[in-house]
Amino acid sequence: MAEADIAYVATAGAAGLALALSAWAARLRGRLAERNTALEAAMQRATADLSARDGALAAFEDVRVALTPGGAGGRLAWANRAWLAEMKVDTVETARDKSLTFDRGADAIVAEAGRLHQRQEGFRWTTGGGRRRAWRIVAEPAPGGGVLAFALDMTEAEETRDTLRRHVEAHDETLNHIADAVAIFGPSKRLAFHNTAFQQMFSVDPGYLDERPTHAELLDRLRQRRLLPEVIDYAGWKARELDFYGASAAAPDDSWSLPDGRTLRVVRQPHPLGGVLLLFSDITDELKLRSRFNAQIQVQTATLDKLNDAVAVFGSDGRIRLHNEAFETFWGVTGDQLRAAGDFDAVAALCQATMPDQSLWLGLKARVADPDPESRVPISGEGRTVDGRVAAWQTRPLPDGATLVAFSDVTARRELEQALAAKAQALEESTALKREFVGSVSYELRTPLTTIVGYSELLELQGELPERSRQHAGAIRVAASQLASSIDDVLDMAQIDAGEMELTLGDVRVSDLLEDAANKVRARIEGRGATLSVVSPAGLRPIRADAPRVGQALEHLLDNAARAVGEGGAVSLIAEGSPSEVRIRVEDTGRGIPYHLQAHVFDRFVRRERGGPGVGLALVKALVELHGGWAEVESEPGKGAAFILHLPLEAAGTAVAPELRLG
Repeated sequence: MAEADIAYVATAGAAGLALALSAWAARLRGRLAERNTALEAAMQRATADLSARDGALAAFEDVRVALTPGGAGGRLAWANRAWLAEMKVDTVETARDKSLTFDRGADAIVAEAGRLHQRQEGFRWTTGGGRRRAWRIVAEPAPGGGVLAFALDMTEAEETRDTLRRHVEAHDETLNHIADAVAIFGPSKRLAFHNTAFQQMFSVDPGYLDERPTHAELLDRLRQRRLLPEVIDYAGWKARELDFYGASAAAPDDSWSLPDGRTLRVVRQPHPLGGVLLLFSDITDELKLRSRFNAQIQVQTATLDKLNDAVAVFGSDGRIRLHNEAFETFWGVTGDQLRAAGDFDAVAALCQATMPDQSLWLGLKARVADPDPESRVPISGEGRTVDGRVAAWQTRPLPDGATLVAFSDVTARRELEQALAAKAQALEESTALKREFVGSVSYELRTPLTTIVGYSELLELQGELPERSRQHAGAIRVAASQLASSIDDVLDMAQIDAGEMELTLGDVRVSDLLEDAANKVRARIEGRGATLSVVSPAGLRPIRADAPRVGQALEHLLDNAARAVGEGGAVSLIAEGSPSEVRIRVEDTGRGIPYHLQAHVFDRFVRRERGGPGVGLALVKALVELHGGWAEVESEPGKGAAFILHLPLEAAGTAVAPELRLG
């Protein structure tokens, strides 16, 4: 991974990474180098003058290595204290008598140095005392015969190197699991390390990266693939990138805008030994989110400024964060004053000149400053300003702990509400007077009409009148009866509007309803040269209804059909059943109803081509709705009409809809 025994360590920092040098390993290498230098000097002194060998060899006694000068013929000639301690003997003679040897592999290195008459080195592992140890073996031929050999204990260095290797592997694995791309260039400006994210971010062939290209070569390759910012002076830009190797401090963060639309943040950190660490973060989505967030803030600010309500947002610390222009206008303050005020108390002090109600501001402060979730609930209220305006206020807790406070000038609204309430009361009184007037007039009209009908019947039946006069008396009786019926309809409508009509419910056979209604109007229909047919399926379930009221509705529909048909026409009264209701259809083959009148056929007091006062069909609809049903019409001009009553099996006895009431 590394160049010059460098360890790379993942740490928590602004860029997410830091560069650390294994100082303890460096110090160990220094100590070993010093030790090797001392040994080399001792060996040179020992071999320079064999006549002073005892003095020279004595110099090795303080060297912390196991040292064995090999004698002529491979016999042990001398050993220092470290070697004797390693062999667990006190004297060289004892070691020689027991034919002790340090290690067969080491003996082979010594023998090879004596045979070839040149320096030999090797590396051996030994096991003893339950511990595995590493040794560096050096054998140096001595002038005049023999070999001077020594073994340097490298166990600590090897263990340190192995620990360092494991640390490096762990750090590499950590870097390979982060999302940011990491590339490390050594002092020679060659790529020393890259993580998986780097290869994926730039889509570089892993084999090429394993070849450890130089920083310049990698930049050229990325430029060829359009994975670098497109600049006019590439040579100058590249030179500036490579100048970071001489920097002593981290360079400011940079951003690269790539041709593929991505934006990368680039962090450069100098390596203590001359290398450079590069960290690349794809911030494209971050920039998009930031742009959207800023746009949303601008939209919200513009939206707030367009509101008529005075709006302010206070943070959980009680300081004003946001307000609109209407807030300044409502309270007669400036934006500079609000920004200078800062916290809620200072803002409230500015606003109290307009609304001095202390309890209002104390209540608002409790909602703004109290972090208790039970206190963070919406509240609202009203108050009056010193100039007589009615101000409605409300608070809304926001998810981030902030609180929105809004004020509205509802003076005109309250005045309008008062005016509407007064008008509604006047309308109710007018409606009551109208109902009373209609009822009074209707009852007053019934008395003379009853007299007219009675005397006209007497004249028809008992009076000795000429035939022509008898016909006149009959016409008077019919007209008076029709007028009385219309008055009854008006009275029924007035009673329904007043909510005073009560249904007398009972189980009713639908076939009986149809026959009774047909018998009452059959003569009128047949008198116009038309026919009346009644269709009621066998087994039709009874309904719970007010029979007289349903019959009244059917009579109105049949009477309406009788006026529509002429000579040769036909009227049909048909019942149909379903699981939840009974449908009664009154069909005729008359002129039909124009399309522009069909939407208003059940309206009150609307003059129609079919004649009548315009109350009958409205009464039909009201009576059916009292039963919890509804009425509809189907018609094609020139082809007749059909009125359908939908009656539930169990009447609800509901009141008539408000829109059907008079007034």
